[in-house]
Amino acid sequence: MRHGLRNDLHCAGDAILRPDLFSQFCRTPAHGLVGHRALDGGGQPFGGQLFLWNWRRTGPQIGDTPAPKGPSPEQASKILALEKEVSANPGNVDAWTELGHHFFDSHQHEKAIEAYRKALALRPDNANIWTDMGVMYRDIGKSSEALAAFDKAMQIDPRHEVSRFNKGIVLMMDMGDHKGAVETWEELLKINPSAKAPNGEPIKELLEKMRGTKQGE
Repeated sequence: MRHGLRNDLHCAGDAILRPDLFSQFCRTPAHGLVGHRALDGGGQPFGGQLFLWNWRRTGPQIGDTPAPKGPSPEQASKILALEKEVSANPGNVDAWTELGHHFFDSHQHEKAIEAYRKALALRPDNANIWTDMGVMYRDIGKSSEALAAFDKAMQIDPRHEVSRFNKGIVLMMDMGDHKGAVETWEELLKINPSAKAPNGEPIKELLEKMRGTKQGE
């Protein structure tokens, strides 16, 4: 494999995550920090910005040069080939998954969701695909669907860290559920006491700031 093996939620801020296995593979992406969509930390008790984790981090972040919409010529070629493959062999779960990844990387959210749905119909127990689909739902403003996808990933793999972190983000930033976000990240710390947010901040410290801010209100 072309990625270095990682076994925890400690990828540096300049890494991505792939969806292959629970073990995480990190490489330097074109756009910087981990997570697909940047979340504006304004008004929140964080020392930096928070981002959604996923298993294929390639999307832009706050402060990056805006990424072009749509696929690059290379991506378009791969997408075309994969579309031909799934048309000829609709039961090819790996091709549907890879197609979803290319749509994900080229910011074609609805198409990514549809490809992931096809993959999950064939392989419903893949927590990583559920997580990536949740990121796509959140990116188009469908927070409830994103939460459902993250919950499904955690149901499949109760120790799935990425979906649990993402759920906390959506609960807090989209739903205004501060208590639910804290509880979700406390559960994450039980799984991995050393877990860090994509911006490198330890989840333990982040929770301490949240609790302190809430008490001071």
